[in-house]
Amino acid sequence: MGSRIPRAFKDELLARADIVEVVGARVTLKRAGANYKALCPFHGEKTPSFIVSPSRGTYHCFGCGVHGNAIDFLMQFDNLSYPEAVEALAESLGLEVPREAEAAERRTENDQLYDLLREADQIYRAALREHPEAIEYLKRRGIDGATAGRFAMGYAPDAWDTVLKALGGTEARMKLLLQAGLLTENEQGRRYDRFRNRIMFPIRDNRGRVIGFGGRVLDASEPKYLNSPETPIFHKREALYGLYEARRQARPKEIYVVEGYLDVASLAQHGVEPVVATLGTATTPEHIRRLTRLAERIVFCFDGDRAGRAAAWRAMETALPFAGGTVELKFLLLPEGEDPDSLVRKEGADAFRARAAEALPLSTFLVRELEARAQPDSADGRARLAALARPLLERLPDGVYRELLTGELAAVVGMPAERFAALVGAATKPTAAKPAARPAGHKGPPQKSTLMRKAIRLALHYPRAAARVDPAGLEEVDQPGAALLKQLLEIAQENPHLTPAAVVERFRDDPLGRHLGQLLAETPLDDEAAAPTVLEEAVHRIVRKDRERRALAALREHGVPPSGGTH
Repeated sequence: MGSRIPRAFKDELLARADIVEVVGARVTLKRAGANYKALCPFHGEKTPSFIVSPSRGTYHCFGCGVHGNAIDFLMQFDNLSYPEAVEALAESLGLEVPREAEAAERRTENDQLYDLLREADQIYRAALREHPEAIEYLKRRGIDGATAGRFAMGYAPDAWDTVLKALGGTEARMKLLLQAGLLTENEQGRRYDRFRNRIMFPIRDNRGRVIGFGGRVLDASEPKYLNSPETPIFHKREALYGLYEARRQARPKEIYVVEGYLDVASLAQHGVEPVVATLGTATTPEHIRRLTRLAERIVFCFDGDRAGRAAAWRAMETALPFAGGTVELKFLLLPEGEDPDSLVRKEGADAFRARAAEALPLSTFLVRELEARAQPDSADGRARLAALARPLLERLPDGVYRELLTGELAAVVGMPAERFAALVGAATKPTAAKPAARPAGHKGPPQKSTLMRKAIRLALHYPRAAARVDPAGLEEVDQPGAALLKQLLEIAQENPHLTPAAVVERFRDDPLGRHLGQLLAETPLDDEAAAPTVLEEAVHRIVRKDRERRALAALREHGVPPSGGTH
């Protein structure tokens, strides 16, 4: 998708973007000499190790290693895809992203869907104000006007054609309404509103655009909740209700995950937030991936009935590959018959937070649930527990956490940890150290050659200086990093005004880009004024030394000893 956006536009975008402004709008920065520093927003730390460089247009965390340019930051912090991040950055600068014809056509169609959903959202919000029965329902559920407004709640009137009449003026418009999930069509071809007599909860993307709706019926009709279907812009496996509102707060220590729209609204109204809800689907890996970028701790809150326990178990299974990292995963099972909405209204925010503080870590929840299911008070029960544990342990990443949890389960079964691990196939696989594979077409980032590394670093940091250096001779150099250095010098000659961030952006789809980002975090010993001379001398030395090495090898191949040497 990134290749559909012209390179020249991305160069201009990164040249005009102020990395300090982009990051500073989301993270508190403090000046530190020529740079800015902050507590890293991507991992927990007490001492700032997150550095933003306005001259390079990049950021780097010396704690967790995360780095990149303004586009990368929007992708990581706002959880955007690459095209979305480019569009968001362009929009903030008042620029229009140019596209190829096919991509532009698809973008235009998606824009029409966003527009229709925005118009439908306005219709529903206006209808809520005009229907006392809908307002009364929200009052009975304890939702006040401020909360209803904050979450842009609306009402779909008890009619078949509210949206159809307002927005479906032409056949083309009706097809778009069907595609957006606002209309449905029966076997006879009759079209009518999908949502009727329901409180409407707009689901937003990271940019605040409505991508779908959830509707809660006012009476005893079924289904109680109805969601938009999958559409080109709405994917239930990725979307979370309340995520847009949650992201507008400073990076929190923990985030709550619940099952219902009203659970989100009620907890937020009582000050228990940020909080999000899955959209009538089981928790997915994409949900967890998004949440781990948002907070240091995820607390899954499930209803205290059989369905709630089953949902918690499924969420735990999905979360296993993410366990043992820097983000805590915890599970809170509420008392029988309670959900987050009812419990926070009954006990209050402080009591709810106190319960959340006692939420079970994933490992404890897993062990207790296995004990409840297997009843390990007999040989049969212990064998069953081991059988149930096997697929769960296989989903855990290798490492300390897996070994510790295996040891806990071994203690429950009453078996030595190593023996238990071997029997259930949970022994940590030894990983032999091996050199990283080098991408095709490149010799890879030099590690041993200090001179080559120095030259690449200078070319990367000072493109205008690199533009003045002739790469002649580097094509003959058989040394790691030579092809990359030549490429950097040629890029600089063609585009001397590129920022370092834009240079690295050229390598986004190349595995080498990750290494260049790390090199960009290393400050050169030479300043920009000295860089042309130092870089030119380094290139000459690299070429000269390689020629001398090849000449020496040729002499040896023909049996001629080096000058002053013997056989």
